[in-house]
Amino acid sequence: MYRKTLEIYLNDHLAGATTGQHVSRHLAERHRHSPYGGELRRVADEIAEDRQTLLRLLDALGVPEHRHKVYAGRLAEKARLFKLNGRLMRRSALSSVVELEALRLGIEGKTLLWQTLLQLARTRELDETQLKRLLDRARRQAETVDSVRRSAAVAAFAPSRRRGTSRLLSADA
Repeated sequence: MYRKTLEIYLNDHLAGATTGQHVSRHLAERHRHSPYGGELRRVADEIAEDRQTLLRLLDALGVPEHRHKVYAGRLAEKARLFKLNGRLMRRSALSSVVELEALRLGIEGKTLLWQTLLQLARTRELDETQLKRLLDRARRQAETVDSVRRSAAVAAFAPSRRRGTSRLLSADA
């Protein structure tokens, strides 16, 4: 029974990692010219690496990859495009806030994954040092995304001094 629950748990996180990879790449591309472009690109690259690490862990643990969950994660990422943002034909500043919040929540889930695997490391012969590094990196990613999210929220919700003022993370950034 424990094997099946671990299989489900890891595949659920793989689906989340797939979604996070696509959302983070989208944000990095969308804001490549913003002051946070480099940081968002770094986070996106690390999230892609983390997903590959998770795939290697599944393999090492003899856990099969459930493709349908990966596809469900991809579908969930595409569904975010239907989120109403107050505009019909283009993005609004709210789009970035919502995407950053979703990414931040995903990173929190990944943090919990690494913590859980760290607890199982000795019984599952997992590399504790690697898991600690992954956990530290997830925490840094969360800090970075939260910093960008706070700036995006100010840009989206704070009144500008005059109409047409450039915003830190504008809708067209």
